[in-house]
Amino acid sequence: MAVHPANIAAMPAHLTDTALYLQRLGHDRPPPPTLATLRDLQQWHTAAFPFETLSTLLREPVAVDLPSIERKLLHEGRGGYCYELNRAFLALLQALGFDARGITARVVMGEAEGAVTARTHLLVLATVEGVRYTVDVGFGGMVPTAPLRLDRDDAQPTPHEPYRIARRADEYTLHAQVAAEWRALYVFDLQPQAEIDYVVGNWYVSTHPDSPFLDELRVARTGPGWRRTLGHGGVALHRLGSPSERRALADADEVIVELRDGFGLRVPEHPGLRAAIERWLQRHAHAG
Repeated sequence: MAVHPANIAAMPAHLTDTALYLQRLGHDRPPPPTLATLRDLQQWHTAAFPFETLSTLLREPVAVDLPSIERKLLHEGRGGYCYELNRAFLALLQALGFDARGITARVVMGEAEGAVTARTHLLVLATVEGVRYTVDVGFGGMVPTAPLRLDRDDAQPTPHEPYRIARRADEYTLHAQVAAEWRALYVFDLQPQAEIDYVVGNWYVSTHPDSPFLDELRVARTGPGWRRTLGHGGVALHRLGSPSERRALADADEVIVELRDGFGLRVPEHPGLRAAIERWLQRHAHAG
């Protein structure tokens, strides 16, 4: 159901079940708002809550109010994309006492140099002991798994790939080192965002004909030293220091098994799911 702009201010701005959220992230009680906590929560989050676009594959509405996100992540066994994962994580950080707010980015991964794309990615800016960090738990297969210090331009290690943030005037570009090559992921600034900005960005991502997520299935999850991704008709396991292992998926049954067993998702009971997956597989088989 679409959300009327007049109702945005009435949306609950706080989590209703912080305890359950923290339990999913390995904490029995609220941890202190320290850098060590931030690092721990971010790494756990990318492992516990997969990035996934089942809703946009099915052309279902994607709600970004906190009660809907909590229900999807904590009670329905699902994951989500940036407007869900980073929106929930931002609310959690604020509940724990972190100085944190949302910012938005233009995704340039795979685009020509200098391309200006829409602001379609939500991430978090957190300040800990006077130091600013970007925090992101919702960028799919290349999601950073540690906070990245904003005001430095050298390589920063994470439990997975190194990242660096380049600054030009008031804009910042996040890069990841993949196979010894630095790749630009997204460009962002520090402009404050309001709840309506998340709603508008999410509407574009979930409904616009040019959205890369519409009718697409993309899933990603991390673990100690590995990333698992699903997309383009197949699944891949990327281990640090080893060649990636890739496998094509033959039919909807294989995809559903992979979603459940490989990514830990509770696959929704939707009458159109198998047909949507088969169409997705056929498109990528023809593209290949």
